[in-house]
Amino acid sequence: MAAFEYPVEIEHLLVSPEHTYFGRPRDGAADVLTSFPDTAQVVAGKGLVGDRFFGKAAHMDAAVTLFAAEALEEIAHELGTGPLDQVLTRRNVVLRGAELAPLVGYDLTIRTGDDSVTLRAGRPAHPCAWMDRMLAPGVHAAMRGRGGVRCTPLTDGLLRRGPAVLVSPLELDPARAGAAVRRPRLP
Repeated sequence: MAAFEYPVEIEHLLVSPEHTYFGRPRDGAADVLTSFPDTAQVVAGKGLVGDRFFGKAAHMDAAVTLFAAEALEEIAHELGTGPLDQVLTRRNVVLRGAELAPLVGYDLTIRTGDDSVTLRAGRPAHPCAWMDRMLAPGVHAAMRGRGGVRCTPLTDGLLRRGPAVLVSPLELDPARAGAAVRRPRLP
């Protein structure tokens, strides 16, 4: 099978031992210690060391969430809000230059320096109503179809902020990183 390589940038890594957004958005977010490390240790089948989804059976197929920085920029442009804070999406890995939606159902590898991590992109990461509260009114709806992908880590490794390479089994279009992909609903 052919592999396609794309230069990307890991802009943010987010590791949080607890959920910040639970309950009703009107009640406000929880005050939770969240770190934005320069590196994050990934363990196969478990997730990011120290993260709220690490080793949780209910989240094994979604332990690591990838998100395209361009998606939030496009949403801000559409809504006329000005810049929106990527960190408030609570996605673990924010990438620049990566079209993610076509990868659902496929394995991909992110290489950072001498390290690499292989992930299975299992399903889209759907936004929650908290996005309207934490980012701006309308973000929840605008983020549908471009909320990123939820992944299962298949290998151990280290992710690091900065330049990286995305290795994909599919040919991707980095110019579509911020585009919404609407999937038909099942009958």
